[in-house]
Amino acid sequence: MGSGRTIKFAVCEVLQFAGLCVPLFIVMQRFAVIVAEVKRSARPPGDDDVAYWLIVTSSIAYVMSTALLVWAPLKYLLFVKNKMLLGRKKWRPIALVYVIMSTLPCFAFLIASSQVQINNGIKHDTFTELPVSLILFSLICIDVVERIRHCRLTGQDRPLERDADIPSSILTHVEQITPVTPLVPGPAAPGPNVPGPAVPRQAIGTPPVTMGPGQPGDRSQNGAALRPETNGTAPGMAVNGRRLLTAHDSEAAHTGPLRFLYASDARADVFVDSFLFWMDTVEMTRVATHPLVFYSAWVCPIYILCYLSCLRVVLVPHNPSLSSLGVALQDLPFLFVRVGLLAFFGLVTPLLYPMKNLLVCLAFVYFNFMTKLRVFNTHRMFL
Repeated sequence: MGSGRTIKFAVCEVLQFAGLCVPLFIVMQRFAVIVAEVKRSARPPGDDDVAYWLIVTSSIAYVMSTALLVWAPLKYLLFVKNKMLLGRKKWRPIALVYVIMSTLPCFAFLIASSQVQINNGIKHDTFTELPVSLILFSLICIDVVERIRHCRLTGQDRPLERDADIPSSILTHVEQITPVTPLVPGPAAPGPNVPGPAVPRQAIGTPPVTMGPGQPGDRSQNGAALRPETNGTAPGMAVNGRRLLTAHDSEAAHTGPLRFLYASDARADVFVDSFLFWMDTVEMTRVATHPLVFYSAWVCPIYILCYLSCLRVVLVPHNPSLSSLGVALQDLPFLFVRVGLLAFFGLVTPLLYPMKNLLVCLAFVYFNFMTKLRVFNTHRMFL
């Protein structure tokens, strides 16, 4: 067991360090080639090799200094002195360091490569596929590793042992539910010191539920229902006329000759969620590699906005702030940029993406702000 954990830990660390180094080496090497081409066209042969190797050695020195001065100390604080970073449950320091130390320099060199070619009148490289794909793929790997490293990679999925970053589809908590049927007053109190609590009417066809003092359904001093766990609840148990879904019922429902179609695992869903999380940013970076866009002034705001959208990976998944940050850092800026691109260059981006940005912004504003107004609150209007 210990050797398995050690191997998993080593693989995760190697993947994260490779995601930090490889995109930087590829992007800076391509930038060095562009600078060498510019030098070759402007000066006699020989000087271009000096500029090329100077940029390559600078990239190696930058990666080594980042690994020794930032990456290794941060890993030590996280895994050895973990009490020094108490707030890491809400944000991910490794993702923050990666976005600052790797993604930011890569996007900066992409912008510099475009401007160097525009200023010197050459069109040598638009970074069409490999560099940009490596940057975003490394971000996805960082995200996946951070979400799955605390999970078991062997055995079946256990909903009760999942990490907090992986959502569970099994109901494990029950919130207070306002009963629909009116309350029937209970019998008279036997004495002045023993008050008689109100007894809710049982729903028709629902068996009564008997709960002890330590079982779900106890009430606090102010009368609010406590939040019970369903781990000790019998399958098919009803609370307030509602039947609870348990792990036993979920497994029993997935039976029959076609039960293989119900196969699902939260650990596999992490990979799907991580790739879907970056699809809008991937499309925006693809637009920036279009020759008409790359050799224009539009490449600067595109890569700047793409970098700002990458900052969302710093927060843990399912953070309540992700919705507002997604609108502020991605959907709203991308909407204006895509409308401008369509106006200046034509259909360089599919219409699906600006429509998605528009609908997400409108839905966020309507359901979070406008529905709170009195004119949209029909419940208050008819009271």
